[in-house]
Amino acid sequence: MASPTAVVRAAAPGDLAAVARVYAYYVHNTVATFDEVAPSPAEWEDKFDDLVARSLPFLVAELSGAVVGFAYASPWRPKPGYRHTVEDTIYLAPEAAGQGIGRALLGALIAAAARAGKRQMIAVVSESATGPSAKLHTRFGFTVAGHLAGVGFKHGRWIDTFLLQRALSADDGDR
Repeated sequence: MASPTAVVRAAAPGDLAAVARVYAYYVHNTVATFDEVAPSPAEWEDKFDDLVARSLPFLVAELSGAVVGFAYASPWRPKPGYRHTVEDTIYLAPEAAGQGIGRALLGALIAAAARAGKRQMIAVVSESATGPSAKLHTRFGFTVAGHLAGVGFKHGRWIDTFLLQRALSADDGDR
């Protein structure tokens, strides 16, 4: 019997408790995020409201009716000159890994950010430019744009980050 297919859709306020649970795993157990305290569902509501007000995409992936992942595009930097560039964020529940859900979410997020008029997308990946997150992004045309050594500290150690970048519209290939 084939496994169920994930449904990617716009997030809704009712999804945010599940989003908070998915993200909390990474806060407590990994260096994929440098957060050390997991945001509460109320903090996720604030983030959701901010992104919606900015007309930026916030997506979830559902599997058999349960939210098992999320992705959103947020402003890359606060200064006005960066307003056409976004940073992507994507997380999956650990049990959802390896099922193509990350590909579905990232593909949908890239398309939604382009429809929102954004021109560039940045991914900030911790630890390795060859790990699973970097590999996922590379499959979608992201290239390594920078390496920041030892800029994060979590779980008692210093962590590197890698910046990956891709154009969202055909006219941005040459920047």
